[in-house]
Amino acid sequence: MAAISLKQLAKARRGGAGAPLHWTDIAAYAYLAVGVVLMFGPVLWLVLSSFKTQSALLEFPPSLLPMAQVEVSVPGHPNPLPLFSVPQSDGTVKELVQVRRIGIVAQMVDPNNPTETFRVPIDARTPVRKAALALENYTEPLERFAFLRFLSNSVFVTVVATALTLLTNSMAAYALAVYDFRGKGAAMLAVVGTLMIPITIVLVPVYLVITELGLVNSLWAVILPGAATPTGVFLLRQYMLTLPKDLIEAARMDKASEWQIYWRIVLPLSMPALAVLAIFSIMWRWNEFLWPLAVLTKTEVYTLQIGLNAFQGELQTQWHYLLAMTVVTLLPVALVFVFLQRFITTGIGSTGMK
Repeated sequence: MAAISLKQLAKARRGGAGAPLHWTDIAAYAYLAVGVVLMFGPVLWLVLSSFKTQSALLEFPPSLLPMAQVEVSVPGHPNPLPLFSVPQSDGTVKELVQVRRIGIVAQMVDPNNPTETFRVPIDARTPVRKAALALENYTEPLERFAFLRFLSNSVFVTVVATALTLLTNSMAAYALAVYDFRGKGAAMLAVVGTLMIPITIVLVPVYLVITELGLVNSLWAVILPGAATPTGVFLLRQYMLTLPKDLIEAARMDKASEWQIYWRIVLPLSMPALAVLAIFSIMWRWNEFLWPLAVLTKTEVYTLQIGLNAFQGELQTQWHYLLAMTVVTLLPVALVFVFLQRFITTGIGSTGMK
């Protein structure tokens, strides 16, 4: 497939296949390359940094690849000691291990001759490093923290909220697209108008409602307030407007109920738009942070995004754990997007918004 695409690209190039590249082709390729770097560069940096140790993350200048200092076991010392390269007065370089550091002077010994001691200024030594993956960044949080519980909470919230979003939004869109009633335009205007209201304005009123219902510290407090979204109603309504009216009228003449028309005719025909809304809903629910932070205060009901906040303390942030668990939280959404991204272009292109 890649060879076919490259061949087609060469034929579509100015001058045809075999012709020298035009400056516009070079500019286009350069522009695309810059775009790829800007989009995927931070993701690559995140993944590589998630395999670094806490000390490696604080180094300056930073390194792209995860590196770790070489440690050597020395007789007479219970733990491995860090290895450094130390230049000698005759111009040679000798590898020594650091026993202890006192101020700006390090006490070092030769690993092959531990009885010989050297006093070396700390700025005259260079750490001996090697490429190494700190896999404990992934294993330790799963063992020491309740991240599997956070994962299950996020999966439950995402799946249930997405199902409710598809059901409620499709029913509202069906009414606004199929029925003719007084105030239909005003209702649609009100739905679209809510897109301009930021969540921070309705945060307190919705929190008071959730408190009165006794849903604080419940996953339903995260699911229910966002079950109906104006974006989903508008998207599905625009798609349902393109469905043939004769099909619906024929179903009514066959004495089909409105529920049967909605469930057996309109929903199957609206699957492309429903797939787009499902992808958007999964990304919204999975990455939601502000609202769960407001209504969830018990650790056992934390979602993944709230659980990540546990690694950020008042005096210290455990960046190695935070980056590793961030990669874990990105994987499900990335997989959903990779396998279903074709529905985004085909679905949006057929919703009547083109």
